[in-house]
Amino acid sequence: MPVIDGHSITITHPDKILFPADGITKGELAEYYQRIAGRMIPHVRDRPLHMNRYPGGIQWNPIQQKRVPDSFPAWIERATVDMKGGTITHALIDNTATLVYLAQYNVVTVHVWLSRIQAITQPDMVMFDLDPADEDFSIVRKTALTLKTMLEDLKLVPFVKTTGSRGLHVIAPITVGPTFEEVHLFADAVAQRLAAADPDHLTTEFTKQKREGRLFLDVNRNAYAQTAVAPYAVRAKAGAPVALPVDWSEVESPRLRPDGVGIRHVEGRDDPWKSMERSQKPLPPLTVSQLPDRSGRRKGVSRKEVR
Repeated sequence: MPVIDGHSITITHPDKILFPADGITKGELAEYYQRIAGRMIPHVRDRPLHMNRYPGGIQWNPIQQKRVPDSFPAWIERATVDMKGGTITHALIDNTATLVYLAQYNVVTVHVWLSRIQAITQPDMVMFDLDPADEDFSIVRKTALTLKTMLEDLKLVPFVKTTGSRGLHVIAPITVGPTFEEVHLFADAVAQRLAAADPDHLTTEFTKQKREGRLFLDVNRNAYAQTAVAPYAVRAKAGAPVALPVDWSEVESPRLRPDGVGIRHVEGRDDPWKSMERSQKPLPPLTVSQLPDRSGRRKGVSRKEVR
């Protein structure tokens, strides 16, 4: 029985196949999360956790779980947050042992909030989810690079990761202070400006039928209780692809794929996000003329609105 962070963790049925096409087992998943923990934990620490569990393997629909089960050991950190109709207690990933235990619990993919428990209503990042309508990844890369320039012009420091699925997440760390609604308003303004420059290929339309085959600039992660796939989290797809932080130079290359690196190939790569925690900048203010059109659109949700 391995001892991790002072806690004994038994991986039951380590030979159970979770990824049938690749022969990737529960034990291999646990080993991956143990190896990657040093890079992953700084980005997920103190963020409420949403778990995607696959006890029968990824060929089955996942069990979506937010509330921490009573069976979790007491040493796993928890946070109780306000939700509609009351409260909910989430698990937190604050050490390697928790990541390994989640694999034991058949958690393949972890999603986390954009805020930390120290200031749960105030995000420490602004996120843009570039969601393509088809498999044309070139438009995703091109849009990400344009967005990078826009954010840098606004004195922010953008980072990027593949989603392990179809798109890219562009993220700029911000100084804690603005509410989710203020961050969502800013992100919406940037996205609408970006879409207006290329309306044939980009859209901010939330309704799929109105996107008409265009890439969706999704800013709706910037809301209270919304989550995004965590950096270095494994996706439930063939090859066990990872939501991978990448360098901007990789985005320039046509070789980059959103699901191109699996758990067997992450080691040996540089960590392009190692400076993220030191890169927070104040959220730029919006002038009246820069305010986005919010008519008929989903907006950032405050804690009061989910009670």
